[in-house]
Amino acid sequence: MTATVERAPSTGGPKLGVTGWLRWGWRTLTSMRTALVLLLLLALASIPGSVFPQRGTDAAAVEDYLAANPGVGAWLDRFGMFDVFAAPWFAAIYLLLCVSLVGCIIPRTYDFIKTSRMPPPAAPSRLGRMPAYAEVACAEDALDTAESYLRNSNWRVRRDGNSLAAEKGYLHEVGNLLFHLCFIFLLLAVAAGGLFGWSAKVIVVEGNGFTGSLTQFDSFRKGRLVNPDQIAPFSVVLQDFTASFQQSGQQRGAPTQFEATAEVTERPGAPTVTEQFSVNSPLVLPGVKVFLTGHGYAPEIKITAADGTVVYDDPVVFLPRDGNLTSAGVVKLPDLDPGFALTGLFLPTATIDPVQGPISTFPEAQNPMLFLGAFTGDVKTGGNVYRLDTDNLDRIGTTSLAPGQTWELPDGTTVEFTGFRDFANVSLAHDPGRWLALVAAGLVIIGVSMSLLLHRRRVWVRVSGQPDTVAEVAGLSKSGSGRVHDDVREISALLEKSET
Repeated sequence: MTATVERAPSTGGPKLGVTGWLRWGWRTLTSMRTALVLLLLLALASIPGSVFPQRGTDAAAVEDYLAANPGVGAWLDRFGMFDVFAAPWFAAIYLLLCVSLVGCIIPRTYDFIKTSRMPPPAAPSRLGRMPAYAEVACAEDALDTAESYLRNSNWRVRRDGNSLAAEKGYLHEVGNLLFHLCFIFLLLAVAAGGLFGWSAKVIVVEGNGFTGSLTQFDSFRKGRLVNPDQIAPFSVVLQDFTASFQQSGQQRGAPTQFEATAEVTERPGAPTVTEQFSVNSPLVLPGVKVFLTGHGYAPEIKITAADGTVVYDDPVVFLPRDGNLTSAGVVKLPDLDPGFALTGLFLPTATIDPVQGPISTFPEAQNPMLFLGAFTGDVKTGGNVYRLDTDNLDRIGTTSLAPGQTWELPDGTTVEFTGFRDFANVSLAHDPGRWLALVAAGLVIIGVSMSLLLHRRRVWVRVSGQPDTVAEVAGLSKSGSGRVHDDVREISALLEKSET
């Protein structure tokens, strides 16, 4: 006798297999919910880029952070926190979001094209169940009247016997597709800027200039695929700079306008032209825009040795410390024996405060003064060019000078404050993704407007002639709009009018 073993029924569903799992993964990745989650993850992944210093913008700050935090810094560096936008995990989120958006939009676009080419669906058997419904007595030609009205109102009409089906508002879905398409363009714009864009900053004193060379830039940030040697060989010489400030009121001292005049040569051998540009009107050069972003002063200092030799005669950039352009700077002469250096404070509108000491009360140069300290010893030139390490130096005197005044030191060296010039903070930017970003912004406006103003809806009209001619009018909104009720009322009123 053979025993029969009964197997417990399986409680699981059918096995998906490799193909099934791949299909499930693709559908999950290309769903709108996944796209929103990835967009949120991308925003969260960008936060470390603004919290920690980045190698692409300030490599020195990264090294300082690692030196100050050797334990935590090493682990952060392993996870790419100092180069977030080039980290593999950030690129993975970015690419997954692009794939998700493309995979979401393409099927929706295909379905929309397929639907838009199909005629409106025939009238259902029970129109009274529709959200908008009306029944009116009408003339025998009511169906012709309704068809003419709907076609003249840009409805797509389908006529079947004693009924009409009409549909309108297909552009509502087009607006949704455009709105989602803008995210793809925006991601491409960011990618183009991150790979092929670059930016630089330069401090330019009146009478001086710069060229499109890496050695001419004070700071330089480039995309991953940018070759600095391929930057256009332009030349810009700042001839004149004018800064205007608010003279009174609560905003007294606030800058109102920066204007500059420059001689521009777009390439070697090209003619030199004079161009004017301002904050809101940048200078446009081949492949780059030049913006005015700031302003300051460069005192002109002449240093003459005791034997009459002029050892220094040049404007010195003093960096502003406050809104009234109280500015600090240094002059380093390590080649003299012994080394010589000056630390200075330039005040455009100088006054002596009993508590704070020398301060500037207005950013415009109404009462310029230069306060100097002189040092001798082993002057070091490394590090920040705007700071002086005075630990191993001997102070030999301090003074204040007005333009044209001279200070004679004990060893016979003279320091003359001959005047001052304006300097401009200039920012250069090359962003090949800006046009895609502009297209994305335009698509957002167009897509949202179409989604809000246009509504997809359907109406049906059925005429029966027993015993009297009666028209049933019904409507259904595909986008949740109440406009379909108005459509039903208008058609019903038209058919009632046609009876008389």
